Amino acid sequence: MTERKFSITGMSCAACSARVDRAVRGVPGVEEVQVNLLTNSMLVSLDDSASEAEICGAVEKAGYGARPMGAGEGSGTAVRSSISSDAASFRAASQEAREALEDHETPEMKRRLSASLALLLPLLYISMGHVMWRWPVPPLLYGNPLAIALAELLLAGLVMIVNRKFFVNGFRGAVHGGANMDTLVAMGSGAGFLYSTALFFRMTAPAMAGKAEAVHALFRSGLYFESSAMILTLITVGKLLEARSKGRTTDAIRGLMDMTPKEAHVLRDGELVTIPAAEIMAGDVFVVRPGESFPADGRVLEGESAVNEAALTGESLPVDKAAGDSVSAATINQNGALTCEAVRVGADTTLQKIIEMVSNAAATKAPIAKIADRVSGVFVPAVMLIALADFLIWMAMRGDIGFALGRAISILVISCPCALGLATPVAIMVGTGLGARNGILFKTAASLEATGRVRYIVFDKTGTLTEGRPRVTDIVPSLGVAESDLLAAAAALEAKSEHPLAAAIRERAEEDGIVPAELSGFRALPGHGVCGLLPAAGAGISGAENAGASEAVGGNPALLRERGIVLDDRLLKKGEALSGEGKTPLYFASGGRLLGIIAVADVIRGDSREAIRELKEMGVQPIMLTGDNARTARAIGKQLGLEAIVSDVLPDGKEAVIRQIQEYGSTAMVGDGINDSPALTRADIGMAIGAGADIAIDAADVVLMKSTAADAAGAIRLSRQVIRNIRENLFWAFFYNAICIPVAAGALIPRFGITLNPMLGAAAMSLSSFCVVTNALRLNLFKLHGGRRGAASSALPEIPAFLRETAGENTDTKEEKKETKEEIEKEEVQMQKEIKVGGMMCQHCVAHVKEALEKLEGVSSAAVSLENGAAVVTLERDVPAELLRQAVTEAGYKAGDVK
Repeated sequence: MTERKFSITGMSCAACSARVDRAVRGVPGVEEVQVNLLTNSMLVSLDDSASEAEICGAVEKAGYGARPMGAGEGSGTAVRSSISSDAASFRAASQEAREALEDHETPEMKRRLSASLALLLPLLYISMGHVMWRWPVPPLLYGNPLAIALAELLLAGLVMIVNRKFFVNGFRGAVHGGANMDTLVAMGSGAGFLYSTALFFRMTAPAMAGKAEAVHALFRSGLYFESSAMILTLITVGKLLEARSKGRTTDAIRGLMDMTPKEAHVLRDGELVTIPAAEIMAGDVFVVRPGESFPADGRVLEGESAVNEAALTGESLPVDKAAGDSVSAATINQNGALTCEAVRVGADTTLQKIIEMVSNAAATKAPIAKIADRVSGVFVPAVMLIALADFLIWMAMRGDIGFALGRAISILVISCPCALGLATPVAIMVGTGLGARNGILFKTAASLEATGRVRYIVFDKTGTLTEGRPRVTDIVPSLGVAESDLLAAAAALEAKSEHPLAAAIRERAEEDGIVPAELSGFRALPGHGVCGLLPAAGAGISGAENAGASEAVGGNPALLRERGIVLDDRLLKKGEALSGEGKTPLYFASGGRLLGIIAVADVIRGDSREAIRELKEMGVQPIMLTGDNARTARAIGKQLGLEAIVSDVLPDGKEAVIRQIQEYGSTAMVGDGINDSPALTRADIGMAIGAGADIAIDAADVVLMKSTAADAAGAIRLSRQVIRNIRENLFWAFFYNAICIPVAAGALIPRFGITLNPMLGAAAMSLSSFCVVTNALRLNLFKLHGGRRGAASSALPEIPAFLRETAGENTDTKEEKKETKEEIEKEEVQMQKEIKVGGMMCQHCVAHVKEALEKLEGVSSAAVSLENGAAVVTLERDVPAELLRQAVTEAGYKAGDVK
């Protein structure tokens, strides 16, 4: 099964897209068809038995035009990975995709509107200014109804010629059995013009007989020339407003395409040459200077710099890059020059995959759109029947053909199938673009809709709720031992160890500027720890002898006891407490003396607690899924405020857990998209966490580029807002037609005597589609994070029965279970402090202050806001306000009040 994308011409409303859909579905071998009125494109899933020529033929037979786009990927790139190495093909397909998103309709509408207005104004001057208000006219027309009627006929006819597209498309659709909005407009305007023309010829007979009074009587009975011209002009105004608004909905995709650099500086035979970025090949070595964009995904070979990755992740703070780090196309080098090796080029780059995902989401249809699709298929024929029936009824009641025709014309021109067709795609396009700008990528429109219905969200712990790598969290020295001495001895012991916990200790020592002593005789003791010979002076222990070397040991308490080292009760109790918090305590000794404990753990991400809280406020039950033991899982769950935890789960058991939770409601799974693939696929919505080139687009429905749990909540909030917007659009489209059609038909005449002028009907119809598109554009103002929370959208769903026992074990003692909600909230408030910061001028200042605060012991994270001039620090333990002020001052900024 393959996908092909086609450009469709001639569509004007939802009835057109429904007609094309039915025609293509009838082609043998076609499995799925999705026609997008907004982008005038069609995405077709077909097997080998169907050909592009057959599909194009079916569309043309239905009365429209069709041609294949690019390589048929159905995406903004319109190219496949199989031709990514072909620079010419890639450039051509990319250019075609870019042109497909260009607003070609607005310039044409401006020209048509200008010409229409130039003809309509004199027509209105004659038909209304002179006839109704006796404005002066040339002597040839004054008092001559035949001349006036002829002038109106000529001017109205020219307006119809300018807007002939309505008639060509409308009657072509009717001939092919696919009447559309243009058919309604053409029939309404054309009927008024033909009736008025017939009346004009009737006036000639009494004029020839010299019966001037009869001519004036026929003239006063009502000509519709100005109405016919006004209908076309007003609808053109509406089409212009709609086209301009529709053009804005594709801004996000065009913006992504514009980020692609045009040139690359590549090393060829030792010389630096400049080539088009599309011609760069995998394996090429390229140089990126400060201020330039990366032409491909690659790996840094030489140099150090900060890179702005906002184009991919939406994160404004730059990321430091050095040799060995990966870089992505379209990100911007800010400082030093970087020499890189191209790894992924052309259509294989992360940027192109993002464009592909956003474009695919915009090209597909959300299930909610099926309502409008069903109505659109019968809307135009139904309106035509209603107009005919209304005409016959008024003829029977009044016998006035002019009056009856006016009611029928009003029905035809006020009906708006366009609003129905645009209600869903414009909101999907704007919503997916907004998500992309914030690092949230929805794979399809269906996944965008389904995300908002999630009631349970399951987080893989490691790398999702936590950072995914161990870090030193606590340093507890024995009495008389300095923290730096303990860390120096530990770093010396772990210098040659390959264990992840050893890497965390080495990293902490490097951060603190500690250079460990040379260790000799290193031995790893699997399951217990490490040992070696450490110079006495290097250990830095007060009172130790400087001569010779002493045995140093690091590991668990059993190892130290085996070596005859006495463990005091204070440190043992502290170690047990650290274990209860989900941390791994490592004991270190040198020369037979206990130095202290260093605790290592996979620390919680700074925004994970806030994400859990936000999900609960939205009525979504968060669940943590981990392979850790129950004790560690409970400790981490307590820190996060989680009540539902599944621990001791092997990777192949996650899918079964998801299946169980799905019995209680729609379930989302958030994981890294690699070992979590079965669970991501099983879940109703799979969310892959992974930034840059490692995004997992195969198993997931949604990709969170920033690798943050907060974006999972943001994705749900955005989905709900988009669906709310679609419902508003559909309500307006249905409500408009349900109210306006009866009014146009004359439903208010018997009781109130209110009639609807066909020109007013045309104006209302023109504004209806414009209102739908404008309402969708309001989504650009929606804030995914930091906006008004409000109450939960629904009550928090119950914890699945098989997890309730685990949830009950989320505290260690009965006393802890009795903690009140107020006490818990008080504890959470105490874990955060806000400090005012003065003197910040840019995002570099923000990064500088953030780094200074996070270096303080006891500070787990700092969120610095340039706009508010403040920093909110999350604390692992109480940190004095004076230390926070001192850190800000030493960083070169003004420290204010601490709350």
